[in-house]
Amino acid sequence: MRVIFGAGTIGRLPNELARLGISRALILSTPNQARQASDVASMLGNGAAGIFPEAEMHTPVGVTERAMAYARELEVDGIVAIGGGSTTGLGKAIALRTDLPQIVVPTSYAGSEMTSILGETRDGLKTTQSSPKVLPETVIYDIDLTMTMPQSLSATSGLNAIAHAVEALYARDRNPIISLMAQEGIKSLAQALPKIKTDAKDIEARAEALYGAWLCGSCLGAVGMALHHKLCHTLGGTFNLPHAETHAVILPHAVAYNASADPHAMSEIARALGADDAAGGLFELAGEIGVRRSLKEIGMREEDIDRAADLAVTNPYWNPRPVERDAIRGLFARAWSGTSPVDDVKTQAVLHQ
Repeated sequence: MRVIFGAGTIGRLPNELARLGISRALILSTPNQARQASDVASMLGNGAAGIFPEAEMHTPVGVTERAMAYARELEVDGIVAIGGGSTTGLGKAIALRTDLPQIVVPTSYAGSEMTSILGETRDGLKTTQSSPKVLPETVIYDIDLTMTMPQSLSATSGLNAIAHAVEALYARDRNPIISLMAQEGIKSLAQALPKIKTDAKDIEARAEALYGAWLCGSCLGAVGMALHHKLCHTLGGTFNLPHAETHAVILPHAVAYNASADPHAMSEIARALGADDAAGGLFELAGEIGVRRSLKEIGMREEDIDRAADLAVTNPYWNPRPVERDAIRGLFARAWSGTSPVDDVKTQAVLHQ
């Protein structure tokens, strides 16, 4: 993968298309970013075959099939995805089926552009897979494109990125290099997000956040996922909860769940956050930057907690602590109500003393 990072770097898009031999690109976006897609198409002129501004979160297979039909109709030979994780996911889904070259221009801190992982939703269930076909050929990070990102999206997207690095620190296939990148990514975002909350136009903070997101996404692309991502995939795919917001709510609770199983990783997370406690530090950071901290606030019904727990323990991802249904239900209950994260292993030990 080729990574271009800086300010005004979207101006290098035509050269990247030429380098990859793309002469008829399909421009992808969500409906909300259709104007940016139109701007890209205008920049490319005859190099843009058309725009498909219908990307949706959780990458529904039905949307991918419509995009595929449009791509065949236009006889495109490459993909340009501009936007966040939803648009990147659609580009990956098309690339998986066609092996077309992709260029991704991220406008959020999602980080999925740095991975060979694709999550797709069909009939209310989200599944993931990994394939070299879905790894973009080029990623163009342009700090200028993040300057108008709403503060609320900056916060939730940033916590979503932090989640990638957090899980890399206790992944089964972690390694010292990725662990260093993960800590640097967490630290960069933890320092930048409060500054963005104060001043969304702080270009140095925006640069630091985008740098952190790149590092965190690279970590996710290099090592496996664990409990946190399984829980978020369950909640997003089945209950259609908003992607970044779900990550922001679940992250402190997933970390608390694993705290007793990997104290060393917890100390690394806490140090990167500048906090005394990993789970508590993440929970407090979310509050500091104005993120909603309960599943109730982002649309989950209390009566769905049991079903979510049942689904979460079905085909679980590897995790440093065994994934147990009653403990997961307790995690979801706390996340639903927005109470502080709890390491229930330590809690039970104290109760039995």
